[in-house]
Amino acid sequence: MSKFSAFVKNESGATAIEYGLIAALVGVAIITAVTTLGTKLSSTFDNVSGKL
Repeated sequence: MSKFSAFVKNESGATAIEYGLIAALVGVAIITAVTTLGTKLSSTFDNVSGKL
């Protein structure tokens, strides 16, 4: 029974899950920013190419 209560009180797994969720959120934010920047940059280069 003492092993079960120690398992219930152990919060290291919850901390690891929280860090994983934060890392996933940062990854999604980076992907979104790069995609948006890439689209705008591509549009700018197309505009410059068309004027040349």
